[in-house]
Amino acid sequence: NLLPPIITKLFTGLICHLLDTQGNECISANAKHCGECIQAGAKCGWCEQEDFLKQGEALSTRCDEVESLKERGCNDSQIQNPIGKKSIITNKPVTNRKKVTGVETNKPKPEEITQIQPQKLRLNLRSGQPQSFDLKFKRAEDYPIDLYYLMDLSYSMKDDLENVKNLGTSLMLEMKKITSDFHIGFGSFVEKTVMPYISTTPSKLLNPCTGDQNCTSPFSYKNVLSLTSDGNMFNSLVGKQQISGNLDSPEGGFDAIMQVAVCGEIGWRNVTRLLVFSTDAGFHFAGDGKLGGIVLPNDGKCHLEDNVYTMSHYYDYPSIAHLVQKLSDNNIQTIFAVTEEFQPVYQELKNLIPKSAVGTLSANSSNVINLIIDAYNSLSSEVILDNSKLPEGVEIEYKSQCKNGVVNDKDDGRKCSNISIGDEVNFNITVTSKGCPNDGKSETIKIKPLGFTEEVEIILNFICDCQCQNNDVVKKSEKCSLNGTFECGACRCFEGRVGRNCECSSNDMATDDMDQTCRKDNSTDICSNNGECVCGTCECKKRPNPEERYSGQFCECDNFNCDRSGNKLCGGNGRCVCRECICDPMWSGRACDCSLDNSTCLATNKQICNGRGRCECGVCKCTDPKFQGPTCETCPTCPGVCAEHKLCVQCRAFGTGEKMKTCKEECSYFNLITVKDRNKLPQPNDYPYPVMHCKERDANDCWFYYTYAVNDTEREVHVVDKLDCPSGPDIIPIVAGVVAGIVLIGLALLLIWKLLMIIHDRREFAKFEKEKMNAKWDTGENPIYKSAVTTVVNPKYEGKC
Repeated sequence: NLLPPIITKLFTGLICHLLDTQGNECISANAKHCGECIQAGAKCGWCEQEDFLKQGEALSTRCDEVESLKERGCNDSQIQNPIGKKSIITNKPVTNRKKVTGVETNKPKPEEITQIQPQKLRLNLRSGQPQSFDLKFKRAEDYPIDLYYLMDLSYSMKDDLENVKNLGTSLMLEMKKITSDFHIGFGSFVEKTVMPYISTTPSKLLNPCTGDQNCTSPFSYKNVLSLTSDGNMFNSLVGKQQISGNLDSPEGGFDAIMQVAVCGEIGWRNVTRLLVFSTDAGFHFAGDGKLGGIVLPNDGKCHLEDNVYTMSHYYDYPSIAHLVQKLSDNNIQTIFAVTEEFQPVYQELKNLIPKSAVGTLSANSSNVINLIIDAYNSLSSEVILDNSKLPEGVEIEYKSQCKNGVVNDKDDGRKCSNISIGDEVNFNITVTSKGCPNDGKSETIKIKPLGFTEEVEIILNFICDCQCQNNDVVKKSEKCSLNGTFECGACRCFEGRVGRNCECSSNDMATDDMDQTCRKDNSTDICSNNGECVCGTCECKKRPNPEERYSGQFCECDNFNCDRSGNKLCGGNGRCVCRECICDPMWSGRACDCSLDNSTCLATNKQICNGRGRCECGVCKCTDPKFQGPTCETCPTCPGVCAEHKLCVQCRAFGTGEKMKTCKEECSYFNLITVKDRNKLPQPNDYPYPVMHCKERDANDCWFYYTYAVNDTEREVHVVDKLDCPSGPDIIPIVAGVVAGIVLIGLALLLIWKLLMIIHDRREFAKFEKEKMNAKWDTGENPIYKSAVTTVVNPKYEGKC
């Protein structure tokens, strides 16, 4: 009888230990002051009520969930529970700009156009408490566009250059359909001017092309035309460009992209920035410069002199990540116009560069205008939000509400697709902080749509201290034995001092005399191993569950280590006092799980357990094995059981029978379990309770098999899921047999007829032969007959040789 309670207590102790490590985050923090407490979690509060702590409770018990503090007697006004908040600083509405034809008198400047709202806000963040705000984005009509055309001028692009020379005015006309404010620029690139990328012989430096081709000297990158609204100037300057040449197939386009992104000479405005990169070859990237003896990594700075990149021989090619950073920092959207051969390569590059597109360039670049328009429409129809680097411990989540009611969250919550001009989309952004990053100093993060210059500035202020830590603070307070600061209703001891009132030195805490006063007797642990001895007094451990507590002078008692029943402490019918169950009236037992009320054992005939059992702890123990149920009134094996449940089994298992329409109302009193065949039905020896086997027939003369049993208070029916119906005639074998029989009979008749004919013919022939033999013919010669043979004798022949 002793073993089960011991095992139960050990098991309960293990469960409680697990709860200690995974329970209430406020208690787990073991906070010593209010600031530590509110940083432990959003639900944590600090009770500054001076008389809140009880005997044996540690200082850290002031920190708990707010509702628990109220239940424990802390006044609502004495609970420190700061709440985060948001405040919008700049909130200009998005611009409802319309494209104006003709004279434009009130046309706003690019910097006056607003596509994102709000523009600046402040968030006061409490640890673990998220703060959300809504962000609106609307594509403005007639938004200005800057487009810089960066072209590969190696020899293989000769025919492409001829088509690009007239690109300026043609592209201007097409882009005017999208925006009235369009600037275009042009730049070209070839390769680094060192071996082995180009030939450095004097003649090849002047003309790198072979034969009678007249080519210009090789160069790395050249800004031919800064961004301008003059399309004719574009045509004029591009028309003067000449093809150059190099030795290897990959080109130095990355050097050119870097300079275009970072150089002010390009003339980028704070508008939509497009970079068209046109080539028919691959690219060099970081590390390839070592082939030419160049080892210094690209510095990402502008090095243009007279619009020519002068440091290509000094700095290596930039890496892809470096390019992504600079293009993103400068809000440049890239369009790779490449030939079909290299499209897969640039498609992979596009996947690494946000807000970029790839178009297939025809062999002579004749389709470049359509390619640019299509790529621009593709890029501008998608809005993707990105944020700057977050402080440690700060998390951000996005949820988008796009066109046609489409809602995205998680990774897709950053973007909306298929956005047309004038469309408005909304984002819900949630910022959460864990603890106090950077010692609670303010931080600033920025959120912007990729490819746009506009951004939202968010100032993050972290709530790291309670208001009471700034008000009514008394240093060297008498309440703290002059050895600490009294704040938030408790002492915050100076270094080296401990105790509720800082009355002890930490060096004296572990003395034998003090420890002895914390032991119940010489054989027990200090504070029963459930607390800490502070200045000779036990301070009991705090439980994650505020309803569970250690108590007693030596923390030897608790209200959670009692026996359990039905996974409830003291069966839910008593209270745990110092590890013993004190049962409520009408309950008994170690776990208060034995009811003294016999009313639950009364049968319908008002007899205890129907006269066929005894009532133990409010439950009938049937003495007659035939009877079951809570009051010993159910007899699953008595005659008539099968017929009684036939119709309900039939309607629930097969959907047929007289109760088919009222099945749900009348036949839900048992659990139905289907099996595949009769062998899977429960057998009498399989279960500790009686099982009745039934065989019934429906209106179609089909048999169905099931078992009926009562398991405690539940009725179980196992039924074979297929009906056993009499099989009808198999038509196909019958028809086949008839046909085969007819054929065989026909063949037999033919054979018999043939045999009879053969016998008849043989008899007739034999008769003929016999008559022939018996015939009497005249054997004399025919007097009219004359032989056809004439014999002549040679007169000279004498019969001698």
